[in-house]
Amino acid sequence: MALVVAQEVPTSSSMAVPHGPAGVGRARHRMREELHDSGVSDAVIDDAVLILSELLSNSCRHGRPLGDREAGDGDIRAAWRVDTAGRLTVEVTDGGGPTRPVPATPSVTARGGRGLNIISALAKDWGVRDNLASGEVTVWVVVNEGHRHEDFAARVGVPGLDFGDAFDDLD
Repeated sequence: MALVVAQEVPTSSSMAVPHGPAGVGRARHRMREELHDSGVSDAVIDDAVLILSELLSNSCRHGRPLGDREAGDGDIRAAWRVDTAGRLTVEVTDGGGPTRPVPATPSVTARGGRGLNIISALAKDWGVRDNLASGEVTVWVVVNEGHRHEDFAARVGVPGLDFGDAFDDLD
């Protein structure tokens, strides 16, 4: 008599994404589909897809592609995995860039610079891992069910600007 024990196997995926905006939508679609098929909650999927978009956009804007740096050819790598505890880790790896990924403090009129602040608000944790030998840089983010920070709007808003006070006189 054989005893078969069912064990939940962590879900993981990795894909090459063209260095540029063309592959971002394809990566988001694939992530959403795979996580949904794996039973991940819609709330976590929504946060993870937004995080993946921000990471890929930052990588395309600030990082070099993997591969031939002189020719500018190559891709960036997107990966995600769900461990046995249900934690989802999203990673984007590129060929590094001239600056380190750090949250910015954009002006009210700035067209960008809020991505890592959004990620900080949605994520349980995030960080940067360098591979000095290859020059690769990986930004990783951990997302959990119900972990979104309560002060989400304040964390991605503009410092010193409180929209709530602006509407007090309208009553």
